[in-house]
Amino acid sequence: MRSVRARAALGATAVVAVALVAAGLAVLLVLGAKLTDQTDLRAEVAAREVASQVALGVAYEKLELPDKEDSPVQVVTGEGELVAASEKLEAIEGAGSAQVKPVASGAVPPEGDDDDDGGGRGEVSGDEPRMSTGSATVDGDAGEYRFAAVEATGPAGPGVTVYAGAPLSGEREAVGTVRDAMLAGLPVLLVVVAGVTWLVTRRALRPVEGIRREMAAITASEDLSRRVPAPGTGDEVDRLAVTTNETLAALEASTERQRRFVADASHELRSPIASLRTQLEVGAAHPELLDLEGAVEDTVRLQDLAADLLLLARLDAGEKPGSSRVDLSALVRGDVAQRVGRDRIAVDVDVADGVDVAGSRGQLGRVLGNLLDNAQRHATSSVAVTLRARAGRAVLEVADDGAGVPEAERERIFERFVRLDDARSRDDGGAGLGLAIARDVAHRHGGTLTVRQAVGGGARFRLVLELLGEAR
Repeated sequence: MRSVRARAALGATAVVAVALVAAGLAVLLVLGAKLTDQTDLRAEVAAREVASQVALGVAYEKLELPDKEDSPVQVVTGEGELVAASEKLEAIEGAGSAQVKPVASGAVPPEGDDDDDGGGRGEVSGDEPRMSTGSATVDGDAGEYRFAAVEATGPAGPGVTVYAGAPLSGEREAVGTVRDAMLAGLPVLLVVVAGVTWLVTRRALRPVEGIRREMAAITASEDLSRRVPAPGTGDEVDRLAVTTNETLAALEASTERQRRFVADASHELRSPIASLRTQLEVGAAHPELLDLEGAVEDTVRLQDLAADLLLLARLDAGEKPGSSRVDLSALVRGDVAQRVGRDRIAVDVDVADGVDVAGSRGQLGRVLGNLLDNAQRHATSSVAVTLRARAGRAVLEVADDGAGVPEAERERIFERFVRLDDARSRDDGGAGLGLAIARDVAHRHGGTLTVRQAVGGGARFRLVLELLGEAR
């Protein structure tokens, strides 16, 4: 069954059906028990009325026994002899005796004395009567009965047991009526439940169908600027629509960023390739005019740009940085030492020992190199690198005394292919990818990279990473 509405309606109907059947059975059991208790009470009352007469010394043949079909009575001696019975009783089972006609017996008590002050009165047992279920035929009508057995003793006679019955026909009829009513109403109620569930589910899922249609249209048109309709109800469907629109917005931004990245990369690659081709063509035609140094520089620029693009592609693909131990102190000292003699401005290093982090040594080295390259490019006379361990974090700062970064541009410089106006010349190096790569790597390592104004008025880049446990 592929329809959610149908499954919901079927499930709700099944649950209600089970609940109603269980409740109905419980009601029938309780009702039957209550009615049976009432029947037992009527039988007990009838038995005690006859037992009271026996206790008063009324002769068995003079006992006032109900001859109605709803109260068959037997009086049976301890030896099992029937000494009194309802006049219209024709057959009985489950009581004291299968006989229906009293037999002559010497166990007949004398009649009581009307002037007796009570000293010659017998007694009726105060114990709970014994109850049993049986059948009887009274005046041609057969039925099922509940019998109460009450012990009684006459003033001078032996003890007897009085059996009085009450019919179960009323209880059976009442239970049957309730059962039939339940059976008749159950299908109607289930149909109502199924219909209401179908309608409610259809109404609740209508926005989902709207979302599905819009998503199908977006897929067909490839127009990521479209959005699915949000019902504004604040429920799960509304939250689904909001989340779907957020996903579409993120996908649109990602696609736009990818498109812009491809366009910018193509633009950046075109310049060194065109320059290199021109130099090679000139060199082929006029070897004496070949600018070999310029060709090498363009080739290096092209190689660096390709490496940056490859690293960005790996980062965008979710490449994990790894969890190797990286001695950040040694990494900073080694990188700065390699630059001695080839940087236009000397780098002042103030690095604490034993600052270890987890991650990729190669990627963190790329971050440090990009920050130093940027500082060298913009510094006037000094570049400073400091590394400290503070509150469980490694804090690396690279500062220069250049013009600094305007506050409004401090986030924009981390975007890809972004160069500020004073750094747009390709001769100054860089395609606007170094800082973007540095921040991406920092985020992949669970850290942050920000820029603020340095003490000397230039830019101060701060990289913050989590320290390893023993380095804290």
